[in-house]
Order: sequence, then structure tokens, then C-alpha cells
Amino acid sequence: MIRRLSLLFTLLLIAMPQCVADEKPFLHQLFTDHMVLQRGVEIPIWGWADPGQEVKVSLNGKTAKATSAADGKWMAKLGVFSAGGPFELMVTGSQSVTVKDVLIGDVWVCSGQSNMEWPVAASNNSAAEIASASHPEIRLFTVPKRVSGEPQETVNSAWQVCSPQTVPGFSAVGYFFGRELQQRLDVPVGLINTSWGGTIAEAWTSADALKTMDDFRPAVETFQKSVAAQKLNAESFDKQMDAWWQAADPGSKGGWQNAELSTADWKSMTLPANWERVEGMENYDGVVWFRRDVELTQREAGKAGELSLGPIDDVDSTWVNGRYVGGHSDWNVARSYNIPAGVLVAGRNVIAIRVLDTSGGGGIFGEPQQMNLKVAKSETSLAGVWSYNASAELGKIPPAPQRTANNPNVVTVLYNGMLAPLLPYGVTGAVWYQGESNAGRAIQYRTLLPTMINDWKVRFQQKDFSFHIVQLANFMGVQDTPVQPGWAALREAQLMATQTVPHVGLAVITDIGDAADIHPRNKQDVGKRLALQALQITYGDKVVVAAGPTFGGLKIKGSTGVLSFTSVGSGLVAKGGALKGFAIAGEDRKFFWAEAEIDGVTIVVSSPEVMQPTAVRYNWANNPIGNLFNMEGLPAGPFRSDVDETP
Repeated sequence: MIRRLSLLFTLLLIAMPQCVADEKPFLHQLFTDHMVLQRGVEIPIWGWADPGQEVKVSLNGKTAKATSAADGKWMAKLGVFSAGGPFELMVTGSQSVTVKDVLIGDVWVCSGQSNMEWPVAASNNSAAEIASASHPEIRLFTVPKRVSGEPQETVNSAWQVCSPQTVPGFSAVGYFFGRELQQRLDVPVGLINTSWGGTIAEAWTSADALKTMDDFRPAVETFQKSVAAQKLNAESFDKQMDAWWQAADPGSKGGWQNAELSTADWKSMTLPANWERVEGMENYDGVVWFRRDVELTQREAGKAGELSLGPIDDVDSTWVNGRYVGGHSDWNVARSYNIPAGVLVAGRNVIAIRVLDTSGGGGIFGEPQQMNLKVAKSETSLAGVWSYNASAELGKIPPAPQRTANNPNVVTVLYNGMLAPLLPYGVTGAVWYQGESNAGRAIQYRTLLPTMINDWKVRFQQKDFSFHIVQLANFMGVQDTPVQPGWAALREAQLMATQTVPHVGLAVITDIGDAADIHPRNKQDVGKRLALQALQITYGDKVVVAAGPTFGGLKIKGSTGVLSFTSVGSGLVAKGGALKGFAIAGEDRKFFWAEAEIDGVTIVVSSPEVMQPTAVRYNWANNPIGNLFNMEGLPAGPFRSDVDETP
């Protein structure tokens, strides 16, 4: 279960060395082995080199050149390509890099809060889903959690082939969406998961876009002033962090990442494992260091490598031969780090991992096959015996220094830290599951969500950028009165985005939620319904029925209201008995339960309490009871005819 890590939250954000995120690689980290590049567009490829350096990029017979600008950044555009692969991407300039196993297909960004972050391993039928997750034409990329006061350009992660080893910690909604599309379209699908539980939409929106809204302009300006002031003291902050690690963790102070360190007095642990199941480590929360030697040949020495460790609970910082190669702050994400050329040597190589666990189980806990080192077409398993040393118990660690942007629920910080580093990677569009954290501000969300969608469309430089929204599921107490404000108003704001922004779809899931759990486990149907929206809106499938009955209009006939619908599919149906969930009101705006009957492709509603109806609502509640579907099994979305009234 995804945990809300409040204690030592700051540690999760600063556990990795601060300078690493600012290093500019010759080739951006999005371009790794196993990636998917977007078909049908001029594919942007970029990185950094010395100013004025010429860089050549080649893929499947097509070549493009670029020259690095004064700031070192270069960008070439390749294409256009049809779906296919695998290919090799070759990039030459001050360095030569070959990216292998490259597919051309469709790339989707998967974003939002905890219901998008929710992993396959914690969803319905997880064991069977994981066991059957061998999909070589689906590729996965997870963006590490990161807040930032300014837009960042780099991201420390790598693409992975979808498999039983890589899928457990990946976004369940994203995976099931991508699986449905890949099977229906028969093209490679790349999924980029950039999500964070409990976060607000304005955190995922750029400062420039938020400044167009009166509600957010003052907050953005204040935040930017604070960031600018803190930049002046950035060097001082880095020194504070160095001093903090030295004071908080004996391993950091003692240089336990260095290859020459003796571990003769360390204990042994067989990995992967939850360390709290190891004798002497029961209920241990804090910092633990792991080390292991790996022997390499002369042929492998000096070559670039890929280090895979599986998921780590909670936060890791990882070194090879004393060189920092990566770190991650998500407990359920499999680690995969690129080792630069020149780090590995012939003979003994030392892998050192600093793990911080803040609650619950801790350790390197995936499957044995997830732990390996790949170098020059050779693979060495890292599962087995490691040396370990518990260096600092959680309760004994002093409070850490804090940056201004250490809170994910601040305007623009997640756009800066978790979306900006992806731009302008070629994508088809995005799927979005968020809104719970904005539910108390539904009227504002009517403007905020379209603002964010249009912002992303501009940033990804795709005029036909698609964006598909998951409408909030049913949650909390089951509806017992005709009208319950709350989440219904937020669902309405989500619907409105589809009516005002092109290429936007809505997946209705008010039938598959859980009254007692804000994280319903049925993510399979969520992914499938998102895929139906994409098939119709993005891919132009004119046959597929992508949604349930959608409110079209209300006509008053005497004492009855006649409701019309679109997306009726093969016909309207009341699932499980007589229709329910409809409410009707007269001029006094007092709603009563309505009797409702299907009449062809319309529904007639009435109530003996309302002789002259003026408004009808359906499923207007946090956890509605309505049972209107089409024959394709898709539910009608909540609606009200009196949209201009107070929710």
C-alpha cells in the first residue's frame, strides 16, 4: 500500500546529492535503451555539449545534424517514422552514444495523484496480472518524485521493457491503458509515469500558465520571489546539506561509498529481502548501507553499463566505485541506473547503496531477476549475499535543512520538477487521474484544468495533443438524499474540460469505486475506459462505443422531464432493476427523487412532488446510486440540467 510519508518528508527530497540533478549529459536521459519514440512526428533528440559543437543523430537510415548553442544545448529533429523497430539510435559529437532496442510507436504521459501512482502490485488480481505482463512492445519510464522552484532539464531514470519484473511498481492505470491500446492497435506503446499522490493540479501547471488566472497570479509571483531570494544562498544550502549528512549518518561521514573501505566487520544479508524479516533488524527504520563486489573482465572495463536493483524501500543513493550513479525516492519503483563509460574497471568493482527507510518494511525487496549488472552484452546477477551495516536509526536523525520548494502542493513545483524535464519529448498525449485534492474548489477547477491541458499542449509542441481524464470514482457514504454537493461538482468541472478543449476525453468510473477506500483496486476497467476514449478521440475509431450515455438535453412536457442522450450505443439499460439516481425540482430548486423510465433513446422522469419541473439531476453525489448504462456496459456520467446554478 502506498504510504503517506510525512516524517522526514524532506529527506525523501534531498536524499540524493544535489549537484547530480544539475549535470547536463551529452544525450538527455530520456534517450536510453528500450525507449519508444513517437511515430508520425519530427522526433526531437537533444542533449548538451561544448558551445558550437556539431552533433549528428542517425536512426534507421535517417540522419539529422545540430550545433550546440551558447548554453551547450543542442537539438536535432528526426523523422517522420512509421511504427516499427527495434532500431539503434546513434549520436556522435564530442561523445559517441548508441541507444539500442529502440521502438517507434505511440508515447503517452500518465500523470496525476495517488490513483494514477497506484501500482499494479496493489490492484485487483495482481499476482495473475504481474505473471502475464510480458509485453515486449510496451515500454515503461518512471519519473522520480521531485519538486523544484524552477523548470528542470534532466531526469534520472531509464526505459524498461514491460515484464513481470518491471511492471509491479508501475502505474496500474497507465499499464492497463497502454496494454489495451497496444493490443488493439498492434503498435509499440511507451508509457511515462509522472505522478505523485495527494497533489493539486496547480502544482502540475507552469508558472506562465498560472499567471493567466487571477486566482493564482499572486501566489506564483510570491513563490518566484522566494525562489529567487533562496538562489542567492544556494551555495550555503548545499553546504548545510553536506554538513547535515555528515552529522546525521556515520556512513556518509565515513565515506562508505568508497571502494577502498573495509567491510570486514559488516554483517551479511541475502538480497532481495525485506530487512525487517532479518534477525536483528526487526522494526528497524533508518539508514542502512549495502555493498557488494563484482568482478569484471578486461573486455568489460571502461564500458558503459546498466545497474538494475529492483524496488527499494524507501529511498536510495547508489554509487559504483565511489561514483554516484543515481537515486530514487519512490519505494515501489524498480531502480535502473546508467553507469557512464570509464567508471568500471577490470577486476574488483564495488557497488554501494545507501537506503533510508522511514516506516514499515525496508530494504531491496524485489525479485532476484530484477537485480543485475549489464556490461558489454554480459549480464551479472546481483541477487545473493551482500554486506550491510545499519548506520543511523530514524529517531536519532536530526531535522534536515529545507529548501523553499520542499512541498509538492505548491504552485508549479511539480511541473518544474517532473514535467519540464520531459519537454519536448515526442508524445501522442496524456492520461490524467487527479481531482481529489482539488475537490473543494470545483468552480476554480473549471478554469484550472483547461489551463493546465492547454499549457501541456503548448509545451509538448503537439497541435493534436490528446488528453484523457479519469472522472472521480464513487467514494464516501452512499447517496441517501436526492442531491449531495461535493465531488459531483468536481466531476462536472472535469466534464466541462472535454467540452471546451479539443481532443479531450473522459472516462466515467462512478460504478467501480469503493465507499470506504479512496483508492479503488479495479484499475483494469479504468485503463480500458481511458483506452476507449483514446481509440475514438485520438485515433478516430468511428465504430467503437467509448462512453456510456451522455446527457444531451432536457425538454419539459407537462409534469415530466424528457432527457436525451448521446453515446447510447446499442441502447439504454437499467442495470440491476428499475432506474434510480434521478432527482427532479421545480422553481423552488428543491429536489425530490424522481421516477424514471427508459423510452427508446430517451428517459422520462417525474415526481408527484413536482408538478412543474425545471431541473433534473443524475448521480449528483459523492457516492451516487444511479444505474443507467448503455448495452455496451458503460455507465452514464453524472449530470445536471441546471449547470449555471450553485453546485
